[in-house]
Amino acid sequence: MFLLDSLLISGIQFVLDKVSTIAETEMHDPEHQRERLLEAQLKLESGEIDAAEFAGIEADVFERIREIKARTQPQDAIVDDDHRIASVEITVDDDVS
Repeated sequence: MFLLDSLLISGIQFVLDKVSTIAETEMHDPEHQRERLLEAQLKLESGEIDAAEFAGIEADVFERIREIKARTQPQDAIVDDDHRIASVEITVDDDVS
């Protein structure tokens, strides 16, 4: 009986760990956030939600995307609190005399 209980508990723990991992991945994926925004926009256009509800969802999505980018972008690229280096373009001319 103890063996069956142990197997059942281990199985439930495994499933809950997988669900937690998937939920974390979706929460931290900017593409998932964009899909949420698109879905909300479709609901707004169809009349399922009003402009105030859409504005709340939109603000939440943009905040989450900012948080995700802040965690995933290299922190050494920050110039100051208001400016960030997004990219650098370098061109090399082969005709150097």
